[in-house]
Amino acid sequence: MEEGGGKKSIGKKKEYAVFALWGIIIVYGLLCLYLFYMQSIQPLDGNNRYFQSDLPYHISMIVDDGWYYSFTAYAWQLLYWLGGKSTVLIAAFLAAVAVFTVLLTEKLLRMLLKRKAADALTLAAALGLNLVMAFYWSYAGQYRYVSYQSGNLWHNSTYQCMKLASLAVMIVYIKTEQGYRQKITRGQWILLAGLLTLCTGIKPSFLTVFAPVLAVKLAADLCRKVPFRQVFLLGSTVLPACGVVLWQSTVLFGQETGNGMAFAPWYVFSLHANKTKLAVLCSIAFPLVVLLFSFKELWKDRQYLFVWGMTGVGFLQALCLAETGSRSRDGNFLWGYCFTIFLVFVFSVEKWLHFPEKKEHPRLYKAAFGLGGCVLAYQLYCGVLFFARLLTGATYFM
Repeated sequence: MEEGGGKKSIGKKKEYAVFALWGIIIVYGLLCLYLFYMQSIQPLDGNNRYFQSDLPYHISMIVDDGWYYSFTAYAWQLLYWLGGKSTVLIAAFLAAVAVFTVLLTEKLLRMLLKRKAADALTLAAALGLNLVMAFYWSYAGQYRYVSYQSGNLWHNSTYQCMKLASLAVMIVYIKTEQGYRQKITRGQWILLAGLLTLCTGIKPSFLTVFAPVLAVKLAADLCRKVPFRQVFLLGSTVLPACGVVLWQSTVLFGQETGNGMAFAPWYVFSLHANKTKLAVLCSIAFPLVVLLFSFKELWKDRQYLFVWGMTGVGFLQALCLAETGSRSRDGNFLWGYCFTIFLVFVFSVEKWLHFPEKKEHPRLYKAAFGLGGCVLAYQLYCGVLFFARLLTGATYFM
């Protein structure tokens, strides 16, 4: 009886933990609602230092100027009209995006861990992954946000929506890729191509880091004797999204805009960092610690390799490219890299959680688990502290 009662007690505690975490996620959504609403009502004043974001400018671009630069522009137009020419519904939409991003993060992590249902671990990890930020070290960069790079950004509405859509793409891609050598169904092709098109229409940054790595992966599969038809079918899912990129390039870099691209190594990274290269390393401290102890697995785990490949491509784009013209200091080539940072954190957490189970060199991996945990905990602390300060309206230069 005692043993059965103990199991029931443990089961109840787990249920309570899951219930509590759902409550915390809801609170996070409400805090995001407050944050995004306060951002949306700020004046279009370059000297404003409170609740800074791109959101009021993005809303003004469509409501006042009719400039359709992203699929989100159509959403803001509709929500602004439905809200009685207020921004409250736009803020609510972005808060819902933040919550669903946590849920899709949990789903992706659960897929990697091969767990059937959400539990306290996957929910807590998903929420933490959406708050974690760079390893703050004042020597490397004095500003917790702009001196570093992070996968969690609250100032850019198109990035927030792209992040959610990109997670959906990755989940569908992983499921499709697992069986594509034998068959890709019509539904799988339409779903993946549709999500890629939606994601690219919101912001093209994900496609620019996903497509090159997919091309290399498919070329390698051809060398492994995967049928050309299957390789072509999977590769062709990016074609509709490429059409969207052509439209966006005309809007963003047309002759009338006065904007362009330039080869400018380290320019974007060096804008606000004290020690540029050190700040770059601090931004991905936890994934680097995990990679140090998982390097052998990198070449065996194709999903893990794919994500690190995307991170490398994103880094090279941010490293080498910069805009010219009025947006020269905006760092818009960072967006793809920022998402890959978020993604590599997710995959690194999955690797890290398996460290204690390693039978080869168990003491080494237990030490690695402890080291990784300390680094992750500090980066989570940095993220929670920064988010809390954002809620007070603090500037990003803090």
